[in-house]
Amino acid sequence: MNVDFVNPFLSSLQNVLSMMAQIDLQPGKPALKKDDRARGDVSGLIGMIGPQTKGSFSISFEEGLAIEIMHKMLGEKPASIDDDVIDMVGEITNMVTGGAKRILGDKGFEFNMASPVVVSGMNHTIKHRSDGPRIIMPFNHAAGKAFLEICFDKV
Repeated sequence: MNVDFVNPFLSSLQNVLSMMAQIDLQPGKPALKKDDRARGDVSGLIGMIGPQTKGSFSISFEEGLAIEIMHKMLGEKPASIDDDVIDMVGEITNMVTGGAKRILGDKGFEFNMASPVVVSGMNHTIKHRSDGPRIIMPFNHAAGKAFLEICFDKV
């Protein structure tokens, strides 16, 4: 997968969390993902399709980090993942994808975004509807980990 296509999602995620929640994530090492199991406790998934390619993007958060983001963004600190945290993860998924879409549009890649779907629970699965390789990028924070996944055909 083309790094010029992946980097807009990485920088958009870091930008959204830094600006909206004053959360700075430390990137880990990207890898190919071979299974559908989510690495976090709550995940937002969004599909994208355009004339050049189709694919999907997801972001998974461990519970502690999701709650810390909620606390920093909205001043609320629920005891566990609840409907408000699920809604927030959907919004973060939308904002990150929108930011990446703007960057990619400047490079000539156009695509439309679906509405995000949010799934939670231990060992839930994320199914990317694309034939391309799945890249997973871990991020670390004192409150927990986040995992960005991206999967596109023909990029």
